[in-house]
Amino acid sequence: MHTILGSTGIRRAARLGAIAVVAAWSVGFAVGDAPAAPLHNAATIAERSGQAGEDFHWSWRIPAGKAIEIEGVNGAIHAVATSGERVEVSARKHARRSDPGKVAIEVLEHEGGVTLCVRYPDSRWGPHNVCAPNGKSHMSTHDNDVQVDFEVRVPAGVRFVARTVNGGVDVETLDGPVEARTVNGSIAVSTRRLAVASTVNGSIRAAFGSTSWDEPLEFTTVNGSITLDLSAHTDADVQAGTVNGGIETDFPITVQGRFNHRHLEGRIGKGGPRLELSTVNGSIRLRMAKES
Repeated sequence: MHTILGSTGIRRAARLGAIAVVAAWSVGFAVGDAPAAPLHNAATIAERSGQAGEDFHWSWRIPAGKAIEIEGVNGAIHAVATSGERVEVSARKHARRSDPGKVAIEVLEHEGGVTLCVRYPDSRWGPHNVCAPNGKSHMSTHDNDVQVDFEVRVPAGVRFVARTVNGGVDVETLDGPVEARTVNGSIAVSTRRLAVASTVNGSIRAAFGSTSWDEPLEFTTVNGSITLDLSAHTDADVQAGTVNGGIETDFPITVQGRFNHRHLEGRIGKGGPRLELSTVNGSIRLRMAKES
C-alpha cells in the first residue's frame, strides 16, 4: 500500500548526539574529454607560485562540458559564476609557522579538463604527494600548517569540482554540474544544473535546478544537517535517514513500505532518478524552491 504524506506527516525533532570521527583522506576524481588547447607548463606555474606570500592567479579557456577541479587540503574554496568564457582561479597562501613559499599550486591538464592541486613538500619518509585525475591524487601536509584559500570564477556549462579537507566550500549560482567535498567544514551549493555534496563535520545546504538525472545524487554528512531546495517539478525516488534528528518535506511523498521520523523511502512526483540523503547528528529538510 502507498501512503501520501506532507510535511506534517513526518516532521519530528530529536535531541542531537555526539560522535567522534577519525578520517584518513585521499583526494581524486574523474571527468570527461580533453581541453581545447594545451595549458602552461605545470612545473613553471608551480615554481612561480611558490614564493613566500605571493598570491596565485591563473586563467584559461575551458569549454562547456569540461571540468575545473580544485584539490585543497587546508583552506576554503569559494566559486561564483562568470559571464566570460575563461575560468579564473585566485589563491592566497597563509600560515602561522610554516613557509608558504614551500607550498606550490600544481596545474595538471588531463582528458576531462584541468585539475589544480595544492602541493605540499614531500616527506623523507612515506609516499610522495601526487596530483592526478581519476581518483588517484594523494596529498599530505606532513605537519605543514600553510592554508590555501581559493576564489574561482566558473563559466556556464563548465563542471566544477571542489575538494578540501579542513575548510568550507561555498558555490554560488553556477550554471554547470557541481561536486563539493570536504571533511571538516560546511558546504553551500547553488547551481542551475546538478549537485552532489559530502562532509563529515558540517552542514550541507544545496539548491539545484535540474529535475532529472542519470546517476544517484548523494548528500551525506555525519555531524550536521542537510537542506535541499528542489524544483516543484522534480520527479525522484528519495531515501533519507538520520540517527539523531528529524525529517521534514514540503513535497507530498508516496511512501514505499515502512517509514518513521528518522527514515524515509518514498517518491516525489512520478519518481525515477534516485536522491539519497544521510546524516547521523542532524535534521534533513526537502524544500520546494520558489519559481522565479
